[in-house]
Amino acid sequence: MELQTQTLTDGVTKLALSGRLDIMGAQQIDSEFKNLIASHGKIIIDMEKVPFLASMGIRTLIMGAKAMKSKGGKMVLFRPTTDVEAVLTDSGTDTLIPIAHELDAAIAAVSG
Repeated sequence: MELQTQTLTDGVTKLALSGRLDIMGAQQIDSEFKNLIASHGKIIIDMEKVPFLASMGIRTLIMGAKAMKSKGGKMVLFRPTTDVEAVLTDSGTDTLIPIAHELDAAIAAVSG
């Protein structure tokens, strides 16, 4: 699992995940993910290159979203694959962290 950051407009940071977000993938990014959540207020998680999402990956995302919310920040999941989006909706994760498929919508979701 790889994590890359990109600063977008208006204080929005995009975190691009690449690889399987299973127990090993979650362990690989957990520390860096927590640090990025702690230091940014508006985060878009680009999941386009995540082919698989398991319960530990969901845990990582939800813990990050809760940390963001507690400090007044916002997080949105961006462009998940069809399979990953099915896991997000079936698990109810999408009720805690919104999903966007267009960059403008993702930026609006974390900025509003």
